Amino acid sequence: MMKWTRLLIFMLPLTLSACGIETHSDLEAFVKNSGKGLRGKIIPVPEVQPYSHFPYSAFEIPNPFKPRKNKLTKGEGSGLQPDLQRRKEALEKFPLESLKMVGSLEQNEKSYALIMAPDSTLHRVKAGGYLGQNFGLISDISES
Repeated sequence: MMKWTRLLIFMLPLTLSACGIETHSDLEAFVKNSGKGLRGKIIPVPEVQPYSHFPYSAFEIPNPFKPRKNKLTKGEGSGLQPDLQRRKEALEKFPLESLKMVGSLEQNEKSYALIMAPDSTLHRVKAGGYLGQNFGLISDISES
């Protein structure tokens, strides 16, 4: 044990003295010379223009973000109103876009159209009938 202690006491200072001898002069010279000639350009801050006040004078104009109030006149209508009292037909519960004309039929000199509904039922309609959800009146039936 004593032998190891003496060896350790002798080797430790020798090892530590080896760490302090080396100089890094080449690294120090590189760091010193690498920054020469490099200059960043800073763009000057633009001049701030003074704020000019804008006088707002459109207080009399209606606000576009508020809903407008409609002025209804009583007693006068357009004259073209749907008959809300009549009984609805079977094809009036489907949108017009979903109905498809699949054929036409003629009986006793009267023309009929064959309409396929979205629920795969076939309906026979004639001129004067209604279809679609927006009071669609059938005015005429032709081949096309």
